[in-house]
Amino acid sequence: MALFFFESLHAQVFSDFTYKGNDKIYAENRLEEDEFYSPILQGCYPDPSITRKGNDYYLVNSSFAMFPGVPIFHSNDLVNWTQIGHVLDRPSQLKLENAGFSEGIYAPDIQYNRFNDTFYMVTTQIAGGIGNMVVKTKDPKKGWGEVQKLNFDGIDPSIFFDDNGKAYIVHNDAPPKGTEQYSGHRVIKIWDYDLEKDQVIAGTDKIIVNGGVDITQKPIWIEGPHLYKKNEKYFLMCAEGGTGGNHSEVIFIADSPKGPFIPAGNNPILTQRYFPKDRKDKVDWAGHADLVETSDGNYYGVFLAVRPNEKNRVNTGRETFILPVDWSGTYPVFQNGLVPMKTKVKMPKGIKNQTGQNGFFPNGNFMFNDDLKSVKLDDRWIAMRGAREKFTVQTKNGVKINPFNVNSKAKAPVSALFHRQQHASFEATVSLDFKPKSEKELAGITCYQSENSQYVFGVTKKEKDFYIVLERTEKGNSTTISSEKISLSKNIKLQVIAEGDDYQFNYSLDEKKYKNLGGKVSGDILSTDVAGGFTGSLIGLYSTFANDIKL
Repeated sequence: MALFFFESLHAQVFSDFTYKGNDKIYAENRLEEDEFYSPILQGCYPDPSITRKGNDYYLVNSSFAMFPGVPIFHSNDLVNWTQIGHVLDRPSQLKLENAGFSEGIYAPDIQYNRFNDTFYMVTTQIAGGIGNMVVKTKDPKKGWGEVQKLNFDGIDPSIFFDDNGKAYIVHNDAPPKGTEQYSGHRVIKIWDYDLEKDQVIAGTDKIIVNGGVDITQKPIWIEGPHLYKKNEKYFLMCAEGGTGGNHSEVIFIADSPKGPFIPAGNNPILTQRYFPKDRKDKVDWAGHADLVETSDGNYYGVFLAVRPNEKNRVNTGRETFILPVDWSGTYPVFQNGLVPMKTKVKMPKGIKNQTGQNGFFPNGNFMFNDDLKSVKLDDRWIAMRGAREKFTVQTKNGVKINPFNVNSKAKAPVSALFHRQQHASFEATVSLDFKPKSEKELAGITCYQSENSQYVFGVTKKEKDFYIVLERTEKGNSTTISSEKISLSKNIKLQVIAEGDDYQFNYSLDEKKYKNLGGKVSGDILSTDVAGGFTGSLIGLYSTFANDIKL
């Protein structure tokens, strides 16, 4: 599809964006000096992977059809994190133009190779015919190289560097043709990896896990594998059970990187599946983990989990959590990873909690203010399927979004800047300078779970009149909830307020008094259990020249 943007005679300028979290759990669980909150990355930051070089830790996440892709964070202490950009930040690295929101980049793995002082990021790009791929850098703060396609099928690759300098790739794959025993039956494969050619070595692949811990129990979706070496033994850690309510993390041991791998007797080593569904402050779906050793020989594990709201919706998506890991025995065990998870974690010794200060990423009930007038957009603003620079112009009054000739329901690049929903209860407000010239033009806010599941709240025109409209799209079917004729003499303020599953869309024409449009509406379509897929909800500053909302 050819995309064009239309530059209106009258600017469509967004400014003074404010996002404020208001989750009860943080109000009821104030931090002591020796505590920090987990998740460390709230909102849609799933499938975390972590590595260390010296005192520098780097963490990456899945990004699906978001552009730029694979957000990357840096820390010196595992508590205070700074986003240093994205691994995949160029159109040459991402081919997402026709990807659904839950396609694109899956399960990145980041590892540091001390033998050549190089960082590797391997992932699966389910778009553009790319598949499994690797990029490299000497310094994650200075950008990454071009994509090298890897010659194997399956998903969730990770790379392992043995202490003899050899390298291997492990990944999830389908069982050999004709051997599948049940739906969800998967295997873990290993390949030798040629560090000179950056490619797996043909013919070296071997299945090292078939099905999971116990194939007689028909375990599903053994995936997200990582290899580690400790005390001359090799450990293979994988997710098992599917990335929903039965999710878990399991561990295997072997004398060789190619096995045979024997499952630990105490599996799983991390899960939340055994506890009452109505437990207070529920954390669920825990799994897809990665381990890192600190410079003093301790271990921590990062993993994904969700925090459902009062109606068991997961609008914030899969978030990045962290726990200390006890590896004093044969196998690693996530501390408090097999009991109902708590909101707070004890600080590592000698560390000061600076989250939300001094440039460090916030957590808890934080506020994010952005006047949108900076020369460079904050890294938290992402686009969908294409570069932000294709439709944004920084001005002294805010960010101008030139509309594409497709709307947010298209499986195509969208002219919108997105910020993740990071709380079950939040308030987001933005100022909009916009006077549409035709009914094809619309600008406003979208609460977006996918191209098929979203709310659009914005300003458009019919004949000679301006209107404020609210539309709900569920499974691709759109309904206009409400519309009102308005007078536009200056900027309009748009606001979305969520309290768990209840969302309200408000507007102000005088920047003081807000009026609601459409009453309380359900956030059900912003949760994966209704919308499907793997993502959390996003809040978009949105403009289109293909408005199709019926008035």
